[in-house]
Amino acid sequence: MSVFILVHGAWHGSWCWKHVRQRLRNLGHEVFTPTLTGLGERSHLLDLSVSVETHIDDIANLMIWEELEDVVLVAHSYGGFVARHVIDRLPQRIRQLVYVDAFVPDDGRSLVDYAPTFAQMFRDGARDQGDGWKVPPVPSQIFAVNSKDAAWVDRQCTPHPLTTFETPARLGTQGNAVPAAYILAGEFPDSPFSRFAAAAREQGWACHTLPGGHDLMLDCPADLAALLHRLGGGQGPSEGQASEMSSPQPSGLPG
Repeated sequence: MSVFILVHGAWHGSWCWKHVRQRLRNLGHEVFTPTLTGLGERSHLLDLSVSVETHIDDIANLMIWEELEDVVLVAHSYGGFVARHVIDRLPQRIRQLVYVDAFVPDDGRSLVDYAPTFAQMFRDGARDQGDGWKVPPVPSQIFAVNSKDAAWVDRQCTPHPLTTFETPARLGTQGNAVPAAYILAGEFPDSPFSRFAAAAREQGWACHTLPGGHDLMLDCPADLAALLHRLGGGQGPSEGQASEMSSPQPSGLPG
């Protein structure tokens, strides 16, 4: 029915999508869940050369070598930073972009510009535990991961290169023509993502909220798969229900 590429966020890997991936496949979709270089099962490749550009290449090259067209590109958290660059590079291959509690960057701004309360924590962690360039995983409780999965998430997460958080976006206008939607996590206190959902709504994007913490693919995989199915153009019965979001309140974070 549709071709989905699900892009994970910082410290995560393909593993975090396993419950959503299977549900989408059960609904007849083709689903790819690449792990970004240096993370998850590819953590042995993490070194000082891994950059935002490396991660952009990971997704762009998947589309090129798998000869994928008409893609629904889904990006979680840091993955939004990567995906926005990918659609500039290959807009003709992407039908829909869906941000899942993700960063939506502006040209010239870095991820830490949008999350200044986390920036010093990332830098301190890299200095104290990551040889100055690797950010150790943030405890799952900070992202309000459900209690059933929290310990598993803490075991699975791996260090993330600091440079990818500090590199400013370098965006063109090609990606602006790709339709976008935003899904906000409704149970993530002090979220830095509310601002992006509010801006998306102002731009007329399809906007939704789901009742879970930041890792929606773990907290409510059935609801998320059902919503992605519909956003991807799927018809007929789907698992779970997803609610239309009311106008989100900005988090109050500067930047």
